[in-house]
Amino acid sequence: MAEDPAGAAGEPAARAEQDAIIAALAPVVDGVVATFGAFCEAVVHDFRRPERSVVAIAGSVTGRGVGGSMSEIGMKLLAAGDAAADELNYLTRTRDGKLVKSSTMVLRDSAGTAFGALCVNLDVTAVAQVHTLVGDLAGVAALPGPPPTTTFGDDITAVLDSLVDARQLREARPWPQLTRAERLDLFRDLDRQGVFAVRGAVQQVAARLGISRASAYSYLAATRAG
Repeated sequence: MAEDPAGAAGEPAARAEQDAIIAALAPVVDGVVATFGAFCEAVVHDFRRPERSVVAIAGSVTGRGVGGSMSEIGMKLLAAGDAAADELNYLTRTRDGKLVKSSTMVLRDSAGTAFGALCVNLDVTAVAQVHTLVGDLAGVAALPGPPPTTTFGDDITAVLDSLVDARQLREARPWPQLTRAERLDLFRDLDRQGVFAVRGAVQQVAARLGISRASAYSYLAATRAG
């Protein structure tokens, strides 16, 4: 994926329009949290700066601040580019155990370019606990399958590490034991998830895998050439 995920965002008119949309939405996050209360967080993301995509935030469900990074969900939308679609009413779990219900709505300019997102996160941990208690009392089994753990934070490196580690775990073998085809597939998958749209990601992935930066660039180039 190209380094500039917004495509035409480099054009002054398009960038000015996108800046205006973000500026208009920035005060909206305070209104959303004021409406839903202390268990709510609202965030405006700017995909043009994935390493510090949080440009406005109210509430503290995920513990991030302005200048914080996007999560794996944001990376997925970033990778999709203009084909990104809204993600509504999904459940995730933070690394400190909170159960979070979220909706992520893609921001587009008049040309249809996806350049950011408005996210609303609700901490429903207490609600889920009550639901479990009532279900136990009523003899109703809990729904199978825990929600995926999501990395929220102010440092994009933690998100990248999480994506690399999750992808490696699916192989169930360390990097030296993978075939070339499997290594290329790993890099292809990371690229599809938007990992390499982040500045410095190739070096970080190389370090996480224990390979040289030159090797990482070589694998990435091979996957994109094919």
